[in-house]
Formats: sequence, structure tokens, C-alpha cells
Amino acid sequence: MLPENLLYTREHEWLLIENDTALIGITEYAQEELGDITYAELPAAEETFKAGDSPVTLESVKAVSSVYCPFDCEITEVNQALLNTPEIINTSPYSDGWILKVRITGDVPADLMSPQNYKDYLEELD
Repeated sequence: MLPENLLYTREHEWLLIENDTALIGITEYAQEELGDITYAELPAAEETFKAGDSPVTLESVKAVSSVYCPFDCEITEVNQALLNTPEIINTSPYSDGWILKVRITGDVPADLMSPQNYKDYLEELD
């Protein structure tokens, strides 16, 4: 169940890119691997990050995981609902469980994956 309008990273983030803005979340696969998410540490709006930085930490009953920036960006909005109900990521990773909205300030990497490429990537991991 991979939305066709998104791009995916090898770190299991999904991206909805429109012009110079992107919505970022984690994939169904990532939330399943984490288990029940109990806490989300989010950055403040207007913070800037470089590609590869980790502005978000998710804690679950199984592990602590980072969410990475695939490109240089400035945070324009965070999903405030996650502060009180981080488990939204588990129940709705591709819609209500979005994590960040950013303004893209650097190059978008060419290695972002289409849904089919990401599906093939997941099969390689099994």
C-alpha cells in the first residue's frame, strides 16, 4: 500500500514535493518496524537543516529512530498533533501522521524512489 503520488528514501521517509515545499513522513514499513510510537521530538518552525541531518526523533516501545532530511531545508510547519498523540503515525502514516512541512533550500536528490522502486527496495531487505 504505497501512495503513488509520493517519493521515498532508503531511510524509509516519504515525501510529497510540490514546487519548493515538501511534506515528510515515515512509511508504513518504518512505522511497523518501530512498533507503537510513544513520543515524537520535533524541531521548531524556521529551523534549518542540511541534507542528512536528523531533525526528528521518534521513540517507540521497541526503539528510538531518527527521521532524516533528504535535502537542505527550512522547517515551515510541524504536525503539532504528534506532540500529544504520536501514535497517529502508526494508524495513519501517509495522511494524518505526516511529520514535517519544509521549504526546500537545496537540491532534491536524484536517488529518491518511485513507489515501484521503493517496493523493490523493500523486497531486497527481506
